[in-house]
Amino acid sequence: MTSARAPQPSALPRSLGLRYAIGMSDSSDACVVVLCTTPNADVGAELGRRLVEQRLAACVNIVPVVRSIYEWQGEVKDDGESQLLIKTTRSRVDELAQCIRKHHPYTEPEIIAVPIVAGSPSYLAWVREQTEPLRQG
Repeated sequence: MTSARAPQPSALPRSLGLRYAIGMSDSSDACVVVLCTTPNADVGAELGRRLVEQRLAACVNIVPVVRSIYEWQGEVKDDGESQLLIKTTRSRVDELAQCIRKHHPYTEPEIIAVPIVAGSPSYLAWVREQTEPLRQG
């Protein structure tokens, strides 16, 4: 029996014009996707707008309905939620997480940062540009 293995960076297709970010995960300007669930799409939209306005995120996609099954306080829950897909950079994750914790209705909101392995160079540049703090002066 053989086990499936993830493709190595050299085995990933190069024909799509994507920039491969393997080995760049320690860079503060590396792009990431932060996952965060909210009780509904309206709460997600309010939180997403705040993150974009504060330049903590370049873009927030809202998947309006997902089903989450989890254990909380000794009880298995089965709830409808909305899923946020938040595009930002590693350097903004800590401040983004603080903002989520401050404005999120959950006691323990989901905040999971996932590195972007590959992406359109122009899109990734746009994410970095949109999440740069504005200079005052």
